[in-house]
Amino acid sequence: MEVVLKNLASAALVYTSHYATTKLYSYVCVPDGLVGYLNGFISTGSPICSAGIQVISLTQTTYASMILMGVSRLVIDFALSPTKGSPAKSSSAE
Repeated sequence: MEVVLKNLASAALVYTSHYATTKLYSYVCVPDGLVGYLNGFISTGSPICSAGIQVISLTQTTYASMILMGVSRLVIDFALSPTKGSPAKSSSAE
């Protein structure tokens, strides 16, 4: 159970980082409106905004990988779970 909680906490941390960085990038680098559009010409290429884009990209990839691994684990656990009367279980009991 502790492993599951740690995995959920990791996924929550990655998603929170992704969400916060996306909101910060939107607010600082490309704000809404005409002024934000014009400001984006200057701020989008800044090191802070470039780092923000990299963090957004990497956390998205990490989060997607975590989801894929979790779903894959559930499928594998379901497919390989021993059932009553299965040939593998009855042959190992002999």
